[in-house]
Amino acid sequence: MDVSVALWVLTIAGLAALISVDFFIGRKPHDVSIKEAGIWTVVWIALAGLFGLGLLVFAGGQPAGEFFAGFITEKSLSVDNLFVFVLIMAKFAVPSQYQQRVLLVGVLIALVLRAVFIAAGAAIIASFSWVFFLFGAFLIWTAWKLIQEAMSGEEEEEYEENKLLKAVERRFGVADRYHGTKLWIQQNGKRVMTPMLVVMLAIGTTDVLFALDSIPAIFGLTQDPYIVFAANAFALMGLRQLYFLIGGLLKKLVHLSYGLSAILGFIGVKLVLHALHESGVHVPEISIPVSLAVICGVLIVTTITSLMATRRQSAPAAAKSPGEGSKNSIDA
Repeated sequence: MDVSVALWVLTIAGLAALISVDFFIGRKPHDVSIKEAGIWTVVWIALAGLFGLGLLVFAGGQPAGEFFAGFITEKSLSVDNLFVFVLIMAKFAVPSQYQQRVLLVGVLIALVLRAVFIAAGAAIIASFSWVFFLFGAFLIWTAWKLIQEAMSGEEEEEYEENKLLKAVERRFGVADRYHGTKLWIQQNGKRVMTPMLVVMLAIGTTDVLFALDSIPAIFGLTQDPYIVFAANAFALMGLRQLYFLIGGLLKKLVHLSYGLSAILGFIGVKLVLHALHESGVHVPEISIPVSLAVICGVLIVTTITSLMATRRQSAPAAAKSPGEGSKNSIDA
């Protein structure tokens, strides 16, 4: 897909305008209701759908299919980020009324860092076609690691600050409490960061770790940097509202890791087949419609089986409670 500089500028300006509107509406710190989160989640998904339809009309079915496959993949992988975001919010004891602002700025930092990753990935792919073998092998290895972690049944570890964040804290110092939405304050004659800025940096930089598998995954669906960037932008910008909307449901998605590992493994195989094809080996390639069907199918099955498993686990506890109540009454 041939993308002009003007289209790049227009797309980035449009995203900036949408982010500005989002920021203006939520500029006053407040607790986000389920209704507000639901409305904005629908808005961002609708905007992504309109963008995909625009590609369909002006660029054709192939770019549109690549965008939708990439968007759904990035959206599903970004749900895994929410688990870590919950840990970060708890680690820094972020007041509920400030969480919306923290996520907005943190996600913007993540988007900028991902743009750097996308530019680097596009440059590498353009120069070295064999990198698809590395991307494919890495995704298959990541899928296997996810399955191992899911089967181990280990409890979620506490969030640990990365070395870069610790270095920044040592360099500038951190205030001992939150000061509203301020990012810097004067303390003992020295300008120091507030916990608000620290947690924003934590969310933005932690997302880089997730980008290590999500960026190769989307390059396995499309090699167009414009589509890769757009899919990432729409997936990330709707992540903040999704945090408030399904935050309480995250623990019910007990099979999410299996679903994500299946998606990453599938895209890894797709990348290896594409690399073999580019090398002159006659192997079948997986089309975008097939990729889209597999990704959607895995997510649907994972969600259904997760809810069924959660319901089976909660049923014995619900059945046990009345019995315990009767026993206590008899004892009394």
